[in-house]
Amino acid sequence: MGFATSSISNRISKAFVLGAGLGTRLQPLTRVLPKPLLPIFGKPLITFAFDHLLSVGIDNFIVNTHHLSGEFSELFESEVYENATIDLVYEPIRLETGGGMKNIENKIGDEIFVVYSGDILTDIPIESLLDEHLTKNNDVTIALRNTGLSTAISWSPDSSRVVDIVGELDSSVPGQYDFAGLSVWNPSVFGRLPENESFSFIRTLIEWMRTGGAIGGVVMQSNNWFNIGSRREYLDVHRVIGHGKWIPNYLGGRAPHSSIHSEWPTNIDPSASIIGSDRIDAASYVGPGCNVGKDVELRNSVLFAGSSISAETRLDSCVVAGVSVPSGVYEENDFV
Repeated sequence: MGFATSSISNRISKAFVLGAGLGTRLQPLTRVLPKPLLPIFGKPLITFAFDHLLSVGIDNFIVNTHHLSGEFSELFESEVYENATIDLVYEPIRLETGGGMKNIENKIGDEIFVVYSGDILTDIPIESLLDEHLTKNNDVTIALRNTGLSTAISWSPDSSRVVDIVGELDSSVPGQYDFAGLSVWNPSVFGRLPENESFSFIRTLIEWMRTGGAIGGVVMQSNNWFNIGSRREYLDVHRVIGHGKWIPNYLGGRAPHSSIHSEWPTNIDPSASIIGSDRIDAASYVGPGCNVGKDVELRNSVLFAGSSISAETRLDSCVVAGVSVPSGVYEENDFV
């Protein structure tokens, strides 16, 4: 697959992809899979981040893991994704974003690198973030957005710089934006990170700004952005893709991950056994090895690999995580 990249962004080849979150709001689903590996029409969530990064020439992924780390090791056993390298770094004690960053210092070295949250799905233009970082000589450049989750970050359109975070620097400047899960960092950050501590890199940003650090920001509001933090948000993404026909532009209509069918999205994995499929709506997905009985209706529901649905069952806004569901009518249920 070929990618169009700007010459300036080609100077950046490494990304730290955050994969160590606990996904507590997604329980009980995250007792089966870590949040970054939840399937979106069969495609593991974190692989969207990989494809997005590949589209701008970044081909070395360092992923921190903690909860159900063995699932990452199994999925990425070859340590390669579409000719990019994957370096899994297990954290026995969860280090959060700042501690996790310090923990991979030896893998980044003296290079500028991207940090990408492994639990978001977006097509915001990474190349704009990279170019802003390099042309403005920023220490850090973060993607900003009205996410609906927070407005903790104040940003100046005149300087394109972050001027306050959570009222720590200038409480008179109202917050306008939230952190959108993507950022670019100079390696000089590592000298500011304490070792063997669990902490958020937001703390580091605030302290850096106090001493004159150039923390840039790019407002990225026009593209799609999804935080997969709850079952509702998880199923909402399936609705947008299934009914809205949205495909991230960096996929070009195909999902390159070799563990799923090459065409993406598809509602039914080729290995699933279905007795009639005319009652499976466009926002539903039936995973590998599933068995779906006669007169089953699926509406905005996801069946993980190996799930079994008895005949004459209706599922509406449900997720089945590889177990058997007896006949009945179910709404907004998780089966684990």
